[in-house]
Amino acid sequence: MRFGIIGHTGKPIVKEVAEQLLGLFHARKLEYVIHDDLGCWMSREGSKWASDPSKFSKGPDLPGRCDMLVSLGGDGTMLTAARMVGEQGTPILGINLGKLGFLAEVSAKEIERCIDEILSGSYTIEDRVALTASADRNNKSYFALNEFVVDRGSSPRLIDLETAVNGEYLATYAADGIIVTTPTGSTAYSLANGGPLVVPQSDVLVITPIAPHTLTARPVIIPSDQVITVVIQSAAHDVHITADGQIEGFYQTPVKFTIRKAPYATRLVKRKERSYFHLLRTKLLWGRDGRQGLDSRKDTVE
Repeated sequence: MRFGIIGHTGKPIVKEVAEQLLGLFHARKLEYVIHDDLGCWMSREGSKWASDPSKFSKGPDLPGRCDMLVSLGGDGTMLTAARMVGEQGTPILGINLGKLGFLAEVSAKEIERCIDEILSGSYTIEDRVALTASADRNNKSYFALNEFVVDRGSSPRLIDLETAVNGEYLATYAADGIIVTTPTGSTAYSLANGGPLVVPQSDVLVITPIAPHTLTARPVIIPSDQVITVVIQSAAHDVHITADGQIEGFYQTPVKFTIRKAPYATRLVKRKERSYFHLLRTKLLWGRDGRQGLDSRKDTVE
């Protein structure tokens, strides 16, 4: 098996973890290829493993040169890896060097055990629903694993978002914007706006308005094979679409955005001993009594 490696060079710990991973690959006599940004950066930092340019690869070529892509960083790096893989279907393993880590759930201290599990075949691959979006103003298309956000951009004023599902009118939201999220993205921006948590294997999408100017607007869950259109007739400034908070575009109004399920899934590597509900309990601190931390302190709070 050949591994590919992508990493967030803005995190100081990434060099140490990448060195650990490459050392493990050498010890196990495993083939690997490194994203050239990460490889060149590590080489400049004096890495003893990332010094062979023949093992470096440009981003678009990297997924095709490996059997599994290892992402070193947080969930943002995982989203970058998913966009890089696109329809090629290369499985992605996330090593979490960030904070919450809903996507990149393997910790740095678990790397050796996790790689050995993969080599023994003791792992699973989950197919995750992804999205594509386009605007009627140009031919540009966007990809998202988590969500698309259509919002008011730099304008301080609300916008009217005329929303339809499979051509049937749903509602016109007077709001800051709207989020269309996958089950994978339900723990991200949509959750912060009152959206539901959705089990990743669910074949659905969620429409969540952002700060709607009405108390009755609520998130709506629809089948993933249905097409969502959002029309904005007018706005004080260009309106804004973002894909996973990383790729963006600005459009003059009137404009119509069309969002639909991608014709391919993003494949994530998962350890057999982990479950989604365990992940939620761990990351969201469910069932933990906040009073215990206070009561266990040696100092008395008056």
